[in-house]
Amino acid sequence: MSKSRINNELHCKIQDNRSLGNNIFTEPEITAMEKAIFGAGCFWGVEAAFRKINGVMNTSVGYMGGHFENPIYLDVCARITGHAEVVQVEFDPTVVSYNDLLCVFWSIHDPTSLNRQGPDRGEQYRSVIFFHTEEQGAIAKRSKQALQMSGQYDKDIVTEIKPASTYWLAEEYHQQYFEKKKRGENRSDRTRQTTTHFSRSQLSISLMPFVEAIRHSG
Repeated sequence: MSKSRINNELHCKIQDNRSLGNNIFTEPEITAMEKAIFGAGCFWGVEAAFRKINGVMNTSVGYMGGHFENPIYLDVCARITGHAEVVQVEFDPTVVSYNDLLCVFWSIHDPTSLNRQGPDRGEQYRSVIFFHTEEQGAIAKRSKQALQMSGQYDKDIVTEIKPASTYWLAEEYHQQYFEKKKRGENRSDRTRQTTTHFSRSQLSISLMPFVEAIRHSG
């Protein structure tokens, strides 16, 4: 479904920083920032999409929703932690609303796809909204219901809506990944080069024996 169709259905008002020429990291003088957490597949592309939105002041990628502490990327790829890859969005609610961010979220992935986005498969790629307040949770549920009732999808929306739990910041090389790649910062790192040669799901499978060996060593 196109972004414009979702925006029309859910009454979204979204401005793109690229067209406005704004610096998204300019801190306003007096406004309390709010946070939102979204999982919509590989967090590289999800973060890139939110960083284009006017009113989004900062972003980071990490892991949430799992069952043990301090997960690392290898753990999550091996599907032994239960975490989802997520993006934490810090935004100015006087510029962009939480509902507007939900519109971006719906438009950048397939919310009817269970534990899969494109070639990437596994529970870490699940569609999920983690809310920080009861208000966010209520808005997210209404938004999901409106999209389901819109008839835009033939299948049921499988997006989970859950209270936010501990947010584990991902490794530095994952942060603003595409911006770093564009600047050529990843070319000297063999590990990062490896991730570009495999789909995320292929990488998960290839790393699983390695992670298991680490877990059972010593």
